Amino acid sequence: MKQELEERLKEDIGHLICPKHFKCHAQGFENVCKAQDAGLETFIVCLEKHPNDCQFSLPFGHIFLCECPLRVYIAKKLKK
Repeated sequence: MKQELEERLKEDIGHLICPKHFKCHAQGFENVCKAQDAGLETFIVCLEKHPNDCQFSLPFGHIFLCECPLRVYIAKKLKK
């Protein structure tokens, strides 16, 4: 499972440009953006104070959704 996870993460990272330089991955996912899984397949709810500062933040009514595939994967698979 761990090898499968690492392969998936390397694949996702290889296709992304991250304004935070993948610090969530570099820190072993101990310091990830605040977010909550709301049951959507490809989005999570962003709980950061300034979601407009992130290129992956998508305004949706009175909330912001995170569409970073790496962050979504972390929330759904690692429950962080």
